[in-house]
Amino acid sequence: MGFAKKAFMPGKSKGSKGPGGFVKLNIKIWAVVLWLVIWEVAARFIGQEILLVSPVIVLLRFFQLAASVGFWEAVIFSFIRITGGFFCALLVGILLAWTGSFFPLVKEMVAPVMAAVKAIPVASFIILVLLWIPSRNLSFVISFLIVLPVIYTNILCGIENTDKELLEMAEVFRVPCGRRIRYIYLPEIIPYFRAACSVALGLCWKAGIAAEVIGMPSGSIGERLYEAKIYLETPDLFAWTLIIVLISICFEKIFLFFVDKVAEME
Repeated sequence: MGFAKKAFMPGKSKGSKGPGGFVKLNIKIWAVVLWLVIWEVAARFIGQEILLVSPVIVLLRFFQLAASVGFWEAVIFSFIRITGGFFCALLVGILLAWTGSFFPLVKEMVAPVMAAVKAIPVASFIILVLLWIPSRNLSFVISFLIVLPVIYTNILCGIENTDKELLEMAEVFRVPCGRRIRYIYLPEIIPYFRAACSVALGLCWKAGIAAEVIGMPSGSIGERLYEAKIYLETPDLFAWTLIIVLISICFEKIFLFFVDKVAEME
């Protein structure tokens, strides 16, 4: 009995991975500076701002845009819809994976749908969805569809790879469901969950902005990108791209920070 109690105390189960087990991109400042210098040299060599603009000009335009009210309205518009699609996909993906792991029929029913969503090009989804919903909500739906298979597949894999010996022990000693989830399933699932979120966060922003560029909902970042392209405003095009990259990276870092904190508590 003492061994059983010890097995279900907070901690990491056999074979589980912690946040430190993930391979992270170790970006060096000197490498970033080097590529900025190469960018600057290339811009000066080409000498055509309409083709390639200097990073200094992009940075100046970035601060000019950030000083306007329209900038923050566009950022908030896109942020709410894209992150909203991400969180909804997160919830639905977890629920479907959990249900499918215990009910094979559900897993078999969902499998063709997930395979289709992963195979269909994003552009096709955008055009199809535009037939059914207003363009203002397009980025929400596209982000949801792109993230859902990633979350579902990884969470399902995590559940199915949970240590069978611990589960059998939990069954023998009649460990409550809540304790099984906290001390057995969570330590096994979190590495898969973190990996899925790391991939899905980048994909949802790429797909969401692409949806806005095609659907052009008024007041969105995608609309600003399209206008910059139409009017050949290259500094604006680069500045808005920089904004998208910064928002995506910051949101990913913050979200994964909280995931890592939860992992440390287990």
